[in-house]
Amino acid sequence: MKKNPEQCQVVVALDMIVGKWKPIIIQHLLSGDILRFNELRRLMPDITQRMLTLHLRELEEQDIVQRVVYPQIPPKVEYSITEYGKSLGPVMDAMHHWGAAHVEHMKLKNEQDASLDGEAN
Repeated sequence: MKKNPEQCQVVVALDMIVGKWKPIIIQHLLSGDILRFNELRRLMPDITQRMLTLHLRELEEQDIVQRVVYPQIPPKVEYSITEYGKSLGPVMDAMHHWGAAHVEHMKLKNEQDASLDGEAN
C-alpha cells in the first residue's frame, strides 16, 4: 500500500509526544509505575508545576494517561499509563534508538568535517 504524503499520520503521532516534557512523562509512566504528582515532579526537577499539570491534562484527554483521584483529605491523585497509552512503548523505544544513533552519526560527521577542514588549511 502506497502512502500518500498529504495524508501522513506521523504528524498526529508527533503532536501527541512533541515537546520537552511529554516524552519524559510517558517514559516514566511506561515503566509501569503509578506515580503521584509530586513523585513526577521529583523525577523531573526542572519542570514547572504548571507545565506538568498542562501536559498531564493533555495526555489524559488523549487517553494516554489515567488520573485517579481518591476522596480523602488531603486529596490523593495518582497517574498511570492507560492500556492504550502502552501502545506508545514500541514507538518510544524506536525513537529512542533512532535518536541515540543520530547523535552518534552527527558526532562522527562533525569529526569528519573537522578533519577535512584541517586538511584544507
